[in-house]
Amino acid sequence: MKHRPLVALSSAAVLAVYAAGYVRTRAAADRFAAEAAPRRAPAATPPLVQAPPPLPSIQPGEPVIAPPTERVRTRARAAAREAATEAEVPAAPIVEPVPITAAPPPAPAPEAQFKDGTYLGWGYCRHGDIQASVVIEGGRITSATVARCLTRYSCSWIEPIYPQVVSRQSPEVDYVSGATESTDAFHDAVADALSKAK
Repeated sequence: MKHRPLVALSSAAVLAVYAAGYVRTRAAADRFAAEAAPRRAPAATPPLVQAPPPLPSIQPGEPVIAPPTERVRTRARAAAREAATEAEVPAAPIVEPVPITAAPPPAPAPEAQFKDGTYLGWGYCRHGDIQASVVIEGGRITSATVARCLTRYSCSWIEPIYPQVVSRQSPEVDYVSGATESTDAFHDAVADALSKAK
């Protein structure tokens, strides 16, 4: 019975320390959660689109001539393979000439999105800070790397996403399994650097 008040007092002291720590760090935890929330969706890769085949050049007023009717030899598959029959396939009907309008002029080349140079930006996560270096040449991102890695883990985990910044011309990168928060910090660092390049 002597120890019950001591146990109760010790439990109250431990609870008070945990409560004080929670209250003191809650704002920082909320800030990290708010910063990470918009980045939870994976980056969408742009769809690959092929250009349509070029249209044959037809002068306005020039009639379109249908190909002549030709004979096609077919073999009946379900029946006997040895008996071949000839069938005449009619040609496509003649199509009236359609006036062709000139294609609209190509759109002017887009202005450079970024100013040339090397820009540094910072990104933060609970494991530490990352400084990214982004090189802009000709208004386009040509390189993105980690300039300083001040995280408790090696930044070599996120090296595979460096080329994604160049290929997408954007800080949007895929997550690296096991390095989600470092990926977020790198994303934020690249975004910070690009904001200085505008």
